[in-house]
Amino acid sequence: QVQLVESGGGLVQAGGSLRLSCAASGSIFRVDAMGWYRQAPGKQRELVATITRSGSTNYASSVKGRFTISRDNAKNTVDLQMNSLKPEDTAVYYCNADLYTTRFSSSFNTYWGQGTQVTVSS
Repeated sequence: QVQLVESGGGLVQAGGSLRLSCAASGSIFRVDAMGWYRQAPGKQRELVATITRSGSTNYASSVKGRFTISRDNAKNTVDLQMNSLKPEDTAVYYCNADLYTTRFSSSFNTYWGQGTQVTVSS
């Protein structure tokens, strides 16, 4: 059993900052790519940022320069530092991870957290 648990969401004024954290736990052999996605009311879930095991990052154009994704491979955690927040960043933020549960796994499975609400007031 694998769990991804997010924390750090909340209410912040425009221009403020929040830091989201996500920890993967359970039967894990190795975690490959990790990422953050978000879903605003009435909209589809969209990619925010991803990071490979080696640290290569990818950002949505809407957050580039404002958000920073980082990870700790030893702890199986991924963080998202969000600065200069805008009302349009309001959404439920989900972390995900591509991981192998055993050394004998031939392919990875993708797991999702339960989501954490981020609300940015104008």
